[in-house]
Amino acid sequence: MDDIDRRLLQLLREDASRPLKVLAAEVDLAPSSVRERIARLEGRGIIRRYTVEVAAAPGTLTAILLVRLVRTPAPDVVATVVALPEVVRCSSLSGAIDLLIEVAGDDIAAINRVRDLVASQPGVADVETSFVLNQDKAPAPAVDG
Repeated sequence: MDDIDRRLLQLLREDASRPLKVLAAEVDLAPSSVRERIARLEGRGIIRRYTVEVAAAPGTLTAILLVRLVRTPAPDVVATVVALPEVVRCSSLSGAIDLLIEVAGDDIAAINRVRDLVASQPGVADVETSFVLNQDKAPAPAVDG
């Protein structure tokens, strides 16, 4: 991977829908060369997928659920969690907390419904809920998941 590949990855992180012609102009290469580089990055598994990040609507509350599991791995719990439409992100962690789940809802009752559903799953030992007061730095759009 060279500097041009790293620049392409940076540009795709910023906006994966950027047209090939625009990417080519930004790295000073022909569109065909950029297409080949992207295909090579995809083939090597460096670019695994392209995603869409949807911003929460105004008035939406966001909370972080910190989940401790009875034992890990817990694929059934994770599958249930990620299938919930209110779940924005679910990350498996090392350490005392096993899952970090970001949830968005219209009100506290909506967040509580998700929290209660997660807490009632077999294999969940404890759930701690923290409401997001302010997002000081939004994550960059992901090139891979």
